[in-house]
Amino acid sequence: MKLFITIGILLLSLQGMAQQDSTAVVDSTEPVKSTFTIGATYVNNADYYGQKSVEKMPYVAAAAVFHHKSGLYVTGMAYRLLNDSQRVVSASALGLGFTKDIGKRFNLDLSYSHTFYPALSPFLQAANANNANLGITYTNWLAVSAEVDYAFGKTNDVFVTAGLSKLISLGSITPKDLVTLQPSAKVTAGTQRFYETYVTEKNIRDSILGVIPIPPIIGQPGTEPTITTTVSSSFDLLSYNFKLPLAYNRAHYMVELAYQLSLLSEQAQTGAGKLNSFISASFYYQF
Repeated sequence: MKLFITIGILLLSLQGMAQQDSTAVVDSTEPVKSTFTIGATYVNNADYYGQKSVEKMPYVAAAAVFHHKSGLYVTGMAYRLLNDSQRVVSASALGLGFTKDIGKRFNLDLSYSHTFYPALSPFLQAANANNANLGITYTNWLAVSAEVDYAFGKTNDVFVTAGLSKLISLGSITPKDLVTLQPSAKVTAGTQRFYETYVTEKNIRDSILGVIPIPPIIGQPGTEPTITTTVSSSFDLLSYNFKLPLAYNRAHYMVELAYQLSLLSEQAQTGAGKLNSFISASFYYQF
């Protein structure tokens, strides 16, 4: 769900997806080796734990990750909002992480990323340029995951996400490929201090354009700032997220189409009870 590390996680999963389901694609008995992967993606709207900005924010992104055989990895990403006529790069990010298998079923992932936003960025999460993540996944018939994110910068927020997913092989078109489907369901809870900064900076952007500003909390005109602070700093359920990625895998590349449906909770300041949908198309190549 995290906009600026999701691509990195997908890149890291490219090899693992093939290994789990088809020896025709990757020989899983081969020793672990270092890999370098590049990717590109299009998304119809920026997603932050199932939430989205008031503005529509379709974007394209390019990413690269070097994954050392020791488990250390480095990521780099660049984003271009398609409705941003002022910049070639709307945001960029660098990340460092470590992943390790614990026994046959558990995987531990620890990472940190920093995103470089321009002044008055329209991204919902622009207040928190830094993100530290700890994730644990148990894989059996289903993959069960738990993640904790600490996002900090101008403000600071904590998010906890629990998820279930299942990798399903749909068969092969040729002896050297594999088609997979990986439905997942995730629930996220957290604080929402980032939203105060988003509203403040959006009102500044709108004042420059002569647009009527939005109130501190959508749907609650006249809310006092002290109430806004109390609500945004409380730890609440934020969203239920359901994703359906369809992928075509070869030994060195993957093409993926994905649809995500997110239901916001009644406590979500970005639009209580709303349904958000996200569509993405991605391509990854691994050396």
